[in-house]
Amino acid sequence: MKLVLLRHAMTDWNLEKRIQGRIDQPLGASGREQLARLELPPALRACRWYCSPLLRARQTAEVLGLTDFEIEPALIEMSWGEWEGEILKPLRRKLGETMRANESRGLDFCPPGGESPAQVQARLQPWLQCIATTAVDSAAVTHKGIIRCIYSLSSGWDMRGECPVDFSWAAAHQFELTADGRLRDSYEEIPLAG
Repeated sequence: MKLVLLRHAMTDWNLEKRIQGRIDQPLGASGREQLARLELPPALRACRWYCSPLLRARQTAEVLGLTDFEIEPALIEMSWGEWEGEILKPLRRKLGETMRANESRGLDFCPPGGESPAQVQARLQPWLQCIATTAVDSAAVTHKGIIRCIYSLSSGWDMRGECPVDFSWAAAHQFELTADGRLRDSYEEIPLAG
């Protein structure tokens, strides 16, 4: 079955390059403008839809005209703990070698008081198994961190170094699930230009 993931539209914090994590920012004006240029293909509209509980994801679903979606707690963004609200580039300068060592840990990278990508993957596994049992193509409005973690599960990328895919955040990201909820090594980008 197919699993299609769509990142929420831009918030003001995205434009400022602030780490949002679990901070519940609404969509900004630029995000709403971005959504006005997107159109979901009929095949995607026919999917069973899920959504992160965070406001920016719910607003994205609503602006796209998705009215029948289920809030799924597993789809919430990765917690960045003490770094939420920070800007990554100055944070890297401030923390220097400590940050470089942490980022080199890949799946085990973990902000203080936050969660690692490996922990995110562990919390996603029961949801993936659950939707696989329905054998219905599914889609979700979620977050960059979740999409990267799903890609990692699909491809085997250990999240060290640059991601092998340059994701377009104005597109949907399609994966394939086996009947027992494992991700196949399959990825396709679906353009959403209106």
